[in-house]
Amino acid sequence: MSYAVKEMFLTLQGEGVQAGRRAVFVRFAGCNLWSGREQDRATAICRFCDTDFVRVNGLGGGRFSEVASIVANVVSMWGRSEKDRFVVLTGGEPMLQVDDALVDALHAAGFFIAIESNGTLPVHPGIDWVCISPKAGSETVQRTGDELKLVWPQPGSDVAAMEDWDFRHFLLQPLDDLNAEANQAAAMALVMERPQWRLSLQTHKLLGLR
Repeated sequence: MSYAVKEMFLTLQGEGVQAGRRAVFVRFAGCNLWSGREQDRATAICRFCDTDFVRVNGLGGGRFSEVASIVANVVSMWGRSEKDRFVVLTGGEPMLQVDDALVDALHAAGFFIAIESNGTLPVHPGIDWVCISPKAGSETVQRTGDELKLVWPQPGSDVAAMEDWDFRHFLLQPLDDLNAEANQAAAMALVMERPQWRLSLQTHKLLGLR
């Protein structure tokens, strides 16, 4: 299998329970809920994505025919320290490409593996930290994990039903668009109403990180 990677980079995790943690991000190209092209956004299932995952032309990106090449780049970006190695597989939708070979190789290199997925595909059982961000209009088949991260407001989302899913943390993240201030207020109001949820902010944007 070959892998299409948009970009790879070293940064701090900006969202969720792992926020602030040093991480190498591997962003896979492609998604099953939106083509990534603006001309298709209005008819896509997910219409609010703020990430460029089209093509393989980003920093550290490319088409990789071997897992070893991806892992070598991740190791190089992490640097000399072998402590607390942390990699985040994201997209797009990473589960279109993540497989046994990649998971096994990253574990062999000493990495704790997190994934950020839309949950429409089962997550690989070897992933150490599972973050699912469900999108209204799609079927979420992955209903277990570590974090459920719901972008809010998102009309059509059944918040009450999601509370019965098997996650350790329930996070509400304000939608970052032209109505950002109102979205933040709506998210805070829902957390106050339903304390099972916690407010999650995109701190990497506040700090000017990737």
